[in-house]
Amino acid sequence: MVVTTCSWVVVVPWNLKATRAEPARQLKCQSFSTPSCSLPHNDDLQPLLQILPSVLHHTLLNQPSRPQLLEVILDLGRFPEARFLGQNGGQYLRNTEVTVKELEYALEAVGEFGNDNRAGIEGTLHRISAIRSRNGDVVGLTCRVGRAVTGHVDMLYDLLQYGKSILFVGRPGVGKTTVMREIARVLSDELHKRVVIVDTSNEIGGNGNIPHAAIGGARRMQVPEPSMQHRVMIEAVENHMPEVIVVDEIGTEAEAHACRSIAERGVMLIGTAHGQKIENIMKNPTLSDLVGGIEAVTLGDAEARARNCQKTILERKAPPTFDFLIEMRDRHYWLTHQTDKSVDMLLRGKIPQVEVRRRDEKCKIVIEKSKAYGK
Repeated sequence: MVVTTCSWVVVVPWNLKATRAEPARQLKCQSFSTPSCSLPHNDDLQPLLQILPSVLHHTLLNQPSRPQLLEVILDLGRFPEARFLGQNGGQYLRNTEVTVKELEYALEAVGEFGNDNRAGIEGTLHRISAIRSRNGDVVGLTCRVGRAVTGHVDMLYDLLQYGKSILFVGRPGVGKTTVMREIARVLSDELHKRVVIVDTSNEIGGNGNIPHAAIGGARRMQVPEPSMQHRVMIEAVENHMPEVIVVDEIGTEAEAHACRSIAERGVMLIGTAHGQKIENIMKNPTLSDLVGGIEAVTLGDAEARARNCQKTILERKAPPTFDFLIEMRDRHYWLTHQTDKSVDMLLRGKIPQVEVRRRDEKCKIVIEKSKAYGK
């Protein structure tokens, strides 16, 4: 476990009039940590273990790597499997197969699943996802551990103070939802913003009508069906006067349009989107509006010669909905884009400048400015 206390140094991420590189800066932190850079958390694992077969319950309780447990897989007719953070592949928990009776026991303990085949355990951040047969029977469960982790927000505390919208992208499991949860708490409790979370699958605020304490004073609006997320986003702005909207898993054109509508009303947005890098968002016709949209433009002969390019080129169509885009390459290694500049540079075939935000071997936060973007 790590306990970190920091005296914050606000680092302006980009000087819009200056282009010269600046040296890396560190946020001065006094850390008591291990080289693994694990962060303090409360996983509240007992309620999740109680839905598992008793043998697996006891096996996991005695597992030395329990603090790194990511998920437990129960597939009918296969060995139960546990997956851990920082480890490739999984680990079988016993040498006998999962039975129908064990799945039925787990289903009864969990209760109803939503239309997205997800369920939660009330009062916790854990998520249970079902795999169904063609007949609708549950034949597999993914029991994902939800943790209230503190310390991730240290990586971008300076950015939050600008009040600009931030979009996170990264592979599944890299910790995007965990970061969103802590950002909501910090914006609400420390920066005293009116924060509303649009929580489609109850992953940010946990299952049940009372949100988890990990979101602090932020308010949470639940979504009846995933297809209604964009409507609830607009409802949140129109009815509850938030200064900040937090929304997870932006994935449809309607949600992208809702984000632009919210941003144009002066509300700060914190969101995640499907993709690993900024190019994934640019090339996705459904989500490209989040970074300004892409359109083909025909240049005149003189302009094409002046630019030394073809007459038909791609350009950014509008200001981006999100001012900053953060690629979470790893839990402790992020690339921060100033969205409009990075998109424009990439469309011209050039390499944009980004900020590298990472933790060093002593778990101190290092911010490297004006680094060439490495794909």
